[in-house]
Amino acid sequence: MKKQSKWTALDIASMGIMLAIVEVCKHALDFLPNIELVSFLFIIFTLHYGWRIILLTWAFSAIECVYFGFGPWTITYFYVWPILIIAVMLLKQFGGEHPLYYAILSGFFGLSFGFLCSLYTLVIGGVGMQLTWWISGIPYDLVHCIGNFFICLALFYPVNQAMKRIVK
Repeated sequence: MKKQSKWTALDIASMGIMLAIVEVCKHALDFLPNIELVSFLFIIFTLHYGWRIILLTWAFSAIECVYFGFGPWTITYFYVWPILIIAVMLLKQFGGEHPLYYAILSGFFGLSFGFLCSLYTLVIGGVGMQLTWWISGIPYDLVHCIGNFFICLALFYPVNQAMKRIVK
């Protein structure tokens, strides 16, 4: 049986700092529809901290619920962000650290975000409601896709290099 690694005080403090960075960046760009740094930051953090970032996504989701209130979207954040972490971990195994790979992943995640978030409507309103909800949001998903792609492409190398020095 594989021994579980223990969390150190530094790990916990690092998670708190990362959570604060994600929240500040998210709210700093709230005025722009579907342009965000959250996806990019979760990608970078996952590359350096691995599976532990799923816990960070849940903490982020909980804070968003407190800030914006609880609604139908609440459940979606708790499963959508971990999907990104899983995708990053898979890509890391097969793709290394090439910025273009992660920019494409980030763009695809932005494009699929609306679909992933619409899955709860399938349960409460059926296929018709789910498709209507998803299709009506496609213009926003396209903006999300383009924004995620270019943000990741532009920031990946410098931020990844900085994270390597910080984690050391």
